[in-house]
Amino acid sequence: MPPGESTKVRTESKVRSAWALLIAACIFPCLTSICSAQQGIQPDSAGENEQVMVSWLYGPYVPKDVPLLPMTSQNRLRLYERQSFTTPGIYLKSGFIGLIEQANRTPQEWGGGVEGYGRRVASNYGQYLIQNSFSAGGNALLQYEPRYDRCQCAGLWPRTRHALLRNLLTYNQTEQEVRPQFALYGAAFASGMIASTWKPRSEVWRQGSYGMLTQAGFGALSTWIGEFAPEINRRLRGKK
Repeated sequence: MPPGESTKVRTESKVRSAWALLIAACIFPCLTSICSAQQGIQPDSAGENEQVMVSWLYGPYVPKDVPLLPMTSQNRLRLYERQSFTTPGIYLKSGFIGLIEQANRTPQEWGGGVEGYGRRVASNYGQYLIQNSFSAGGNALLQYEPRYDRCQCAGLWPRTRHALLRNLLTYNQTEQEVRPQFALYGAAFASGMIASTWKPRSEVWRQGSYGMLTQAGFGALSTWIGEFAPEINRRLRGKK
């Protein structure tokens, strides 16, 4: 690559990175403003933590024996903070997908080694942070439910059906009427498009579609694990 062209590529890469970081930096205060404007039913302090539980493996959920209450603005913000910063799930997902991309050399321009892997992990984390932000903001505006609720039913198939459908449908503010997961999949599509701007080849539509497909696959797996997590934990403890 000629020196002039190499300098141009590096400059474009820096501009894209700066723009992406600016977008991510603006998301959190915007989300805070959105959540602060929401109204909800305040739960009692004793059960408040049970309304904002986040698993490192399958994300936000409400235990089966805990009533599913409409979320307050404060709880929405706390849930967002746990999903995006204080629970290791987002970091583990970023690292795992980074390993797959490292093995496939995607994108190839980032090379291999520690530096290449670090760039892929940072890119994935930025994308998932943007996705969490858009999803949380959209759910707050629509007053949709962002947490997974375990099925009040029995049997492998009914519970599996509930888990898979909950990856596509959620509840509105009534916590009974179902709605399509507009915010979740819209956020996955938008974050994929934005993430493409700091990659060597900006393929916004392709990356947006890939983000939605990734959400569909990982989301289905996450809700299924979330549904059967108590049984899985009991089996693991029994083996020990």
